[in-house]
Amino acid sequence: MRSFHGSSVCFRLFTFLLVFSSLALAGKTPPPKISKGTREDIIHAFNEELVYIRATFPMGKTGLRLRDGNVSPTGPELQHLMALWGPAAKPGDRARISDVVIKEDHIRFEINGGPVKKQKWYQHIQVSGASTSAPIAPSDSSANARGSFVDLYFDKYVPEMTGPELKQLLRPVFDFDSKSPLDAYLETVSPQVKDAIKNHHVLVGMNHDMVIYAKGRAPKKVRERADEVEYEEWIYGVPPQDVDFVRFVGDEVVRVETMKVDGQKIVRIEKEVDLGEPTVAKKREERPANAPTLRRPGEEMPESDPATSSRTPVMGAPQPPTGPPSADPGPNWSSPPSPATR
Repeated sequence: MRSFHGSSVCFRLFTFLLVFSSLALAGKTPPPKISKGTREDIIHAFNEELVYIRATFPMGKTGLRLRDGNVSPTGPELQHLMALWGPAAKPGDRARISDVVIKEDHIRFEINGGPVKKQKWYQHIQVSGASTSAPIAPSDSSANARGSFVDLYFDKYVPEMTGPELKQLLRPVFDFDSKSPLDAYLETVSPQVKDAIKNHHVLVGMNHDMVIYAKGRAPKKVRERADEVEYEEWIYGVPPQDVDFVRFVGDEVVRVETMKVDGQKIVRIEKEVDLGEPTVAKKREERPANAPTLRRPGEEMPESDPATSSRTPVMGAPQPPTGPPSADPGPNWSSPPSPATR
């Protein structure tokens, strides 16, 4: 009797372990590979689709790489590509998915024609004559590709998925839901910047795109130089309204000056928002210690710092003396020397 009871307990335990192992294996079963029908559906649904951009795409043959929600390259590497080739698309821009290519372990989505200029099928056709041949539709050899691409990577192979699932995987780079460029751009910035843009307010530390979305394109721009640093000032408003002077060094706002209708002047130079990217503001070149200068020891030139200087001039032309002449044999401002004293 005891032997039968022990066998029953062992059988129940074995059955429990068998069921548990089956469930565990079922949970770890990898998804199947993408089917031929799903491939055709994805290419048909996403090709020529209009999207809003959520990441910066550089031109050239080095596009973006997306894996597990992380986009690369970023930081200095991306800044180098942007400086080298220029942008193909920036956050908030509208782009068209021009080609979808499904490889073994990734899917490539090209935008705006991709990084390589492609010819139409009829541009390969040539008409031959007695001694020469010419294409029926010559291509423009000077036309350069302006597009880019993103590669969406998976583990080992591209799995079976639905269209909404694929859109969610592409969310870091493409926005399929926004109704306007502003809506798409606001989804890519921090809450602080989003509130400032909605309130048409400029923060020190913003870039050009943020200021344009907040205030629009400046009706007047001024380029100047202070102590070997070039800066650009965007001017919004005309008297008798409030006038804003937004100063850029490179792609960064370094100073915001507001002239109120009542004559009050408000100046902000402290950084109010940090974009978390390496600044592209042009740094002031260091002068050698023995560089020639006309400054007196300890004298600072006016407007030596574009972030703190004002547009109000502080130096005027020398004025003739109004008091009695002194013993100092300085220049005579009142009248030119007579011929007898020359």
